[in-house]
Amino acid sequence: MSQKEITVINPLGLHARPAAKVVECAGRFSSDVWLQYNDKEIDAKSIMSVLMLAAPVGAVLVLRTEGSDESSARDALEQLFATGFGELE
Repeated sequence: MSQKEITVINPLGLHARPAAKVVECAGRFSSDVWLQYNDKEIDAKSIMSVLMLAAPVGAVLVLRTEGSDESSARDALEQLFATGFGELE
């Protein structure tokens, strides 16, 4: 199991477009991928679950991956969050 704190840095938070990118990215890996925010842990491969986190800009989430490609999954999602989902100017 791998775990990492990540911060939402894009100005609009984790809204529909970034949520779709998270799900698409997580879905490329066979490992289980979870996000935790405010004591709620969700499956990052579920668009509805990611949207229901309603994580605003500045929110610190815990990214947890478990499986054969967990390091690659963690690194890819960490990079996605670090680039602000392509929404930073």
